[in-house]
Amino acid sequence: MTSSKFATAWRSPTSWLTTSLLLGCAVVGALLAGNTSPAFAADPSKPVYSTPRTAKQVMFGTLNVDGLNIAYREAGDPKNPKVVLLPGFPASSHQYRDLVVALADRFHVIAPDYQGFGNSDAPDPAKYAYTFDAISVTMEKFLVAKGFNRFGLYAQDYGGPVGFRIVGRHPEMLEWLIVQNTNAYEEGFTKVWDGLRGALWKNRSPETEKPLAGFLTHDAIKGIYVHGAAHPEVISPDNWESDFGFMQRPHSVRMNLDLFYDYRTNVALYPEWQKFLRTRQPKTLIFWGQDDIFFTPQGGEAYLRDLPKAELHRLAAGHFAVEDNLDYIASHMKKFYDACVKTAN
Repeated sequence: MTSSKFATAWRSPTSWLTTSLLLGCAVVGALLAGNTSPAFAADPSKPVYSTPRTAKQVMFGTLNVDGLNIAYREAGDPKNPKVVLLPGFPASSHQYRDLVVALADRFHVIAPDYQGFGNSDAPDPAKYAYTFDAISVTMEKFLVAKGFNRFGLYAQDYGGPVGFRIVGRHPEMLEWLIVQNTNAYEEGFTKVWDGLRGALWKNRSPETEKPLAGFLTHDAIKGIYVHGAAHPEVISPDNWESDFGFMQRPHSVRMNLDLFYDYRTNVALYPEWQKFLRTRQPKTLIFWGQDDIFFTPQGGEAYLRDLPKAELHRLAAGHFAVEDNLDYIASHMKKFYDACVKTAN
């Protein structure tokens, strides 16, 4: 068809429809034949290649551990030093979505979702016991299966109870420690914990559970993210929308209440964890949000009793300090590794 005839046909509604159908059929036919190149490409015989994955691109996957599919995000060259990012309540590896990328040029980074959280399997609490012991065993097996046998441990909130259990059983796995608003000292508790320490842990019942279920609501989860943040405008709403979305799954409220109750076992282990730190003296970097809704500034300072050589950064931040201190935390992790860890190896 000449250009003039084509233009005439294009202006004709009937001819336009016929031409569109023919083009559509050609594209569908090419796809069905396994040719993903556009039907109108200059040389359809040449395949279209995707850009090779870079070290900074995040990979998402799942790994079966004792019958549970554990989701994770991972980035960086496997030949580089390894860093494990363990998340806290009420989040998942999503809280590290930006930190994973920021560290990937220097480290091989992995951030898993605990069972019951994020995209990992969430078995019924009536049939599966959600405890910090159980989570730590699953995470240990997960890390070994992924080849993370020695690593820097970034522990935030629940990441402390999980991570301290793992390295307590296997001290050789810990290369260095990054503490970010995870408690291991009595003075670290804010008044927010009164409902757990003064009621639920002493007498678990529907009456003592009811007030604590308030922490699982949309507004409460949002509050955990923005409370104390110096720059709340940079904290993505995707955080609390994602966390609250997962909270709507069957059994999520019960699972979280089970872990609230089991948290008392962490406090009983504080002397053991403090002894581990005091005896082992791991190279330790501390980032502490000074206006955390859950943990006091004194909780961060307390680590210096057992780790006098630790490097402490007091941040104008809340519970999830990475949200508005990403560049600061990532850059200081790299500097600390080069100055204190790499030189000691």
